[in-house]
Amino acid sequence: MTASRTARERVRAELIREITDIARRQLATDGAGGLSLRAVAREMGMVSSAIYRYFPSRDDLLTTLIIDGYNAIGEAVERAEAACPRDDFAGRWLAACHALRDWAVAHPHEYALLYGSPVPGYHAPQDTIAARVRDVTVLGGIVSDAWRAGAMRAPAIEPPAELEGEAAGVREHMPGVPDGVVWQTVAAWTALYGWLSFEVFGQFNGTIEDRRAAFDHSMRLTAATMGLAQ
Repeated sequence: MTASRTARERVRAELIREITDIARRQLATDGAGGLSLRAVAREMGMVSSAIYRYFPSRDDLLTTLIIDGYNAIGEAVERAEAACPRDDFAGRWLAACHALRDWAVAHPHEYALLYGSPVPGYHAPQDTIAARVRDVTVLGGIVSDAWRAGAMRAPAIEPPAELEGEAAGVREHMPGVPDGVVWQTVAAWTALYGWLSFEVFGQFNGTIEDRRAAFDHSMRLTAATMGLAQ
């Protein structure tokens, strides 16, 4: 019975992989809003009712694609950052940023699903949160480590009184740093993800050709803005 159950589990896992692979191809042709379980079933040669045993709704399939995407980004960032010396804070930052860009450029339609326009009618469940913050946790950890080591300058501009208490939700990803450093890092993060969105969505077409070099320089600027020693 155990062997039989294991075989069924392998078949199920393989079918789920095939379904999600086809769904990712649909993202490229029809976008997230056009994702269709019936269309996936047709491509697989399955009756449409059969696919609902694996994904009861389109939203369940979207959630799986989103979690897979965030985990893929998180794994790439974690691996790249872990390969750097622990006291090379700017190097860790740059490695993490380049890993993010490499993944986004290689998977533009999945990046669009994660960071593009919201899918009409879809609301991401709590299940996505752990995967969603993997890359942010790495980036925040670099900042926390640099601050504790005294390798990071205090921000030139302190946050206004209106922002008092607003940093708490972000600080959980960079424990032990003051509010000024939190907001300094948020500014760097928005520069990072803003660049990625500009590149993936074609905003640099006809203006910047050597995008890797330009990205590297821009991320070095963000490291300098954050006060990371280089």
